[in-house]
Amino acid sequence: MDVELFTQGSGQPVLFLHPGDGLDPHAAYVERLARRHRVLAPSHPGFGSSPLPEHFTSVDDLAYFYLDLMKAHDLEDAVVVGVSFGAWIAAAIAIKSVERIAGLILVDSLGAKFADRTTREIGDLFSVNIHEQASLIYHDPDRRAPSFADTSHEALTRLARSHETFALFAWSPTLHDPKLAHRLHRISVPTLVVWGREDRVVSLDYGREFASRIPGAHFTVIDGSGHYPHLEQPDRFDEVVERFIEELPAPSARRAAHPGS
Repeated sequence: MDVELFTQGSGQPVLFLHPGDGLDPHAAYVERLARRHRVLAPSHPGFGSSPLPEHFTSVDDLAYFYLDLMKAHDLEDAVVVGVSFGAWIAAAIAIKSVERIAGLILVDSLGAKFADRTTREIGDLFSVNIHEQASLIYHDPDRRAPSFADTSHEALTRLARSHETFALFAWSPTLHDPKLAHRLHRISVPTLVVWGREDRVVSLDYGREFASRIPGAHFTVIDGSGHYPHLEQPDRFDEVVERFIEELPAPSARRAAHPGS
């Protein structure tokens, strides 16, 4: 299946998995990553202009799709970077196979349930309209009251389709997979969990718990940011990501540690 896929740069491959409101291929974070890496930034199936197969109903379907995509593009020693919903997908990928993955960066991830069923751990993005969502997602007051007056019809259509598909994959149970927390221990590549200090969708405590379930994962907090540190603090985000990638084991050492890869 072909999907909308933006590629830029050269070097070690980085697969960037976008959050639930879709991908902006012209965003600064894609260009920053592409200065040093070969960046592949797809629109998930059903998002942007990517087709949605009728049988795709779960995040697991997306995870298997991306395993196939990495094979189709012959990716080796890739770094998978996921933000929010994209981080949930990234975790689901790494639980299944790390054959082509050198490292994993999970940014303000959704997807796991750690507390009992009556305790809310993830802000319900589906119970508020898009204007109110911004007030949950962003720390910067200037970003918390978006105006769509000058937004093109094409961009609005893409956004609406992305929100519709996001609901398909994450509506029930709301923004999590009850089994994910019990599978995070299967992730066996170096992992960095990044969190915005002012995140109002998933708290710092939730982020710390997420990191603690992944063997050897490191947890880093970015000040002055809410749920999207890649947008609100791009310089700091870039610094954190590049340091992690630079410190990854060399491909030969990784293959020695994972002889099946």
